[in-house]
Amino acid sequence: MVRVMTADADLYKEFSVFAGRLADAARAETMSRFRAGGEVTNKAGIWFDPVTEADREAERAIRRMVNAVYPRHGVIGEEFGAERAEADYRWVIDPVDGTRAFVCGVATWATLIGLEKAGRPTLGLIDQPFSDERWLGLPGRATYRRRGIESECRASGVADLKRARLSTTDPRREAYFTGDEAEAFAAIAAKCQVARFSLDAYAYGLLAIGEIDLVVESSLKRHDYSALVPVVEGAGGIITGWKGEPLGEDARGRVVASASPALHKAALAILAAV
Repeated sequence: MVRVMTADADLYKEFSVFAGRLADAARAETMSRFRAGGEVTNKAGIWFDPVTEADREAERAIRRMVNAVYPRHGVIGEEFGAERAEADYRWVIDPVDGTRAFVCGVATWATLIGLEKAGRPTLGLIDQPFSDERWLGLPGRATYRRRGIESECRASGVADLKRARLSTTDPRREAYFTGDEAEAFAAIAAKCQVARFSLDAYAYGLLAIGEIDLVVESSLKRHDYSALVPVVEGAGGIITGWKGEPLGEDARGRVVASASPALHKAALAILAAV
């Protein structure tokens, strides 16, 4: 985990406020279009990978603000690619993580806003506008705010798979998992207390407040996970690739997030062989 030095504390307060402003700007674009019957475009040919006007306009709003306030910072976004990707500071954004949920009217999508320094996540924000929930992660600390009330995030600390509440977005092998990955996930799910699906990034927010204990996913890209790392780690959780490596080192985009080191070790014992 990256530590923010004391000399940077004021700078990260500034970045945190700005990240909140970015999330507010994205809300203005997404909420006016949620459950409003807008057009859905498939951007993946034979596979269904939806994009909406909400995705595009929210990202445009975020990019305009970053370019106006921090013109030397980079921006990496799902919809419009990278600008100044070599910059020391870069904002990594997913305007609507969980577009499938969005187009089905399910309020588990989120706006993800991450800030990386030298390629490593140092600030992360998860925002769910419909339920008015927002998570902010910084090194050593994460907070949760709902309807104006803020509290510290704490992962559950569950250490045993048989007590764990597990989540993945879609467990089917024809979705995000390969056949081997789906089998590995099924092996973990068989040992857990309960499994819940289709939560996207929202599951990581729930892990940070102790409501979910384990999240296992594959096929994630940088804009999907960069903002999640500071939130999970700031709440005392662990988040790595399936072999325990830092995120970004695996071409398959495999992610496992856990509420405790012991739970993480148990999950990796099953996943690392894939």
